[in-house]
Amino acid sequence: MTTSTRGAARVPAVLVLEDGRTFRGRAYGAVGETFGEAVFSTGMTGYQETLTDPSYDRQIVVATAPQIGNTGWNDEDDESSRIWVSGYVVRDPARVPSNWRAKRSLDDELERQGVVGISGIDTRALTRHLRERGSMRAGIFSGDALAPEADLLARVQAQPQMKGASLYEEVATKEAYVVPAVGEKRFTVAAIDLGIKGMTPHRMAERGIEVHVLPATATADDVYAVDPDGVFFSNGPGDPATADGPVALMTAVLERRTPLFGICFGNQILGRALGFGTYKLKYGHRGINQPVQDRTTGKVEVTAHNHGFAVDAPLDKVSETKFGRAEVSHVCLNDNVVEGLQLLDQPAFSVQYHPEAAAGPHDAAYLFDRFVSLMEGQRA
Repeated sequence: MTTSTRGAARVPAVLVLEDGRTFRGRAYGAVGETFGEAVFSTGMTGYQETLTDPSYDRQIVVATAPQIGNTGWNDEDDESSRIWVSGYVVRDPARVPSNWRAKRSLDDELERQGVVGISGIDTRALTRHLRERGSMRAGIFSGDALAPEADLLARVQAQPQMKGASLYEEVATKEAYVVPAVGEKRFTVAAIDLGIKGMTPHRMAERGIEVHVLPATATADDVYAVDPDGVFFSNGPGDPATADGPVALMTAVLERRTPLFGICFGNQILGRALGFGTYKLKYGHRGINQPVQDRTTGKVEVTAHNHGFAVDAPLDKVSETKFGRAEVSHVCLNDNVVEGLQLLDQPAFSVQYHPEAAAGPHDAAYLFDRFVSLMEGQRA
């Protein structure tokens, strides 16, 4: 529940973590209460793309960069139709936005969309706490929602865990739509929306791909009704262990040997389809500065991440699966987490990060070209 109040910056607010630690500050955005999993994002820019990324559904995002809101809010950089984070935590909000594209302030947009936030707290201490203790349930309370800390803590601890949460259908489109190719149409791709970001089909369209974005509940008949040259599985929120429907759909695609590309949640779905397990990371990877090595080339990329779960696959050997040989193609250099998979006997691969670069570096843009090459090879 949220209520919107002008002058929120003067309203006291408190962030309560499920282990009892609290941080007091001022309301930012809407005034009221909100609950979610507290996570931190290390990007120094790109907050608009972060806030509108459906993968952040039911998460309270802590910005590690000290000052947020300098460039305000524009009408071009949204990655979906709304803000998906359940709460936002910043240290030093910009008092006045300054950017030629800004239409309003970040504070105003958070308030307009009813997103409860908190500012003026020590986000360094909070980030260190989450690194040491792990991402955890949290609540932000301000205005009339304030109450004795014991009561607030009990309300936080009553919230559901992220592990076991099935969220991808909450954020996915309900109706199919088409993103036309830019210039000459070369291929048709069926993209399964598990929380897709707007820039992703655009990156494919730039390469002459007509993208049919389908709901998360799409069946194999729905996919092949568009006569695709390839199938794409998007990013998305929640625990991949709950995604039996998308796993079954990907299995059907693999059985037909259609070129396949998955990112983030799609990488975890491919892992499950190949027989690997998934697990929850202690605090996840979120931000636009994560180093990943492409083991097929040895190249190191700086990449954009947003995930709290990972695939449990062996790094040191080629695995035998029911779809042929598979190997880990990419690995995070910070902690050796699996960041990509590829099949060696048919055209399918995935990565755990976001190559659409919204926001983020463009080091991984080649992955869309790799997908095009798979479709070219299959057509030949």
